[in-house]
Amino acid sequence: MPKESPAPVVDRLRALASLTGRAPVLALDGLPTDPVALFLEWLECAVSAGVPEPHVMTLATVDAEGIPDARTLILKDVSLRGWAFAGLRSSTKGEQLAARPVAALNFWWQPQVRAVRVRGRVEEASPEESAADLAARSAAARDGVAADDWVLWRLVPDRIEFWQGSGDRRHARIVYTRDAAGWSRSGAGTEDGR
Repeated sequence: MPKESPAPVVDRLRALASLTGRAPVLALDGLPTDPVALFLEWLECAVSAGVPEPHVMTLATVDAEGIPDARTLILKDVSLRGWAFAGLRSSTKGEQLAARPVAALNFWWQPQVRAVRVRGRVEEASPEESAADLAARSAAARDGVAADDWVLWRLVPDRIEFWQGSGDRRHARIVYTRDAAGWSRSGAGTEDGR
């Protein structure tokens, strides 16, 4: 007797629960004018709530044909200078960043139904900063890594989006964009998920 076919993938995907976390209270009035301050507030909220690996992010770069490429990395630092991450100059991401020094980051803190997207140009840190980052890694992680092949990069954002999900699909989206005058903020209300 033949086995029954499993449900089509689309049916199985639609049956899965989504936005199952519990969002913190989001006070839309009094948001900081600096998106770095809001990011650090959200990151600390995730750390304090025990969100697993809140410093993990997806880094997207662009290859020579203009096709996006993404991988998971660890955030090394965040400051007014940018969002820092590191890796090998000789890696695929290193080659892509050398050819097209732009990127996007995505943080997803599922237990809090929060995401942050950051995009902009990428700059190499100084050789001294890259060397210090390599030296801070464990001996096993440094093994076989040539000092001149290790790079600390900083994504200097021109757009940062904070998104908080809601079970009724009236998600909050806060977008900061940078121009010559500094940061401006929009979208502090709710939206329908687009």
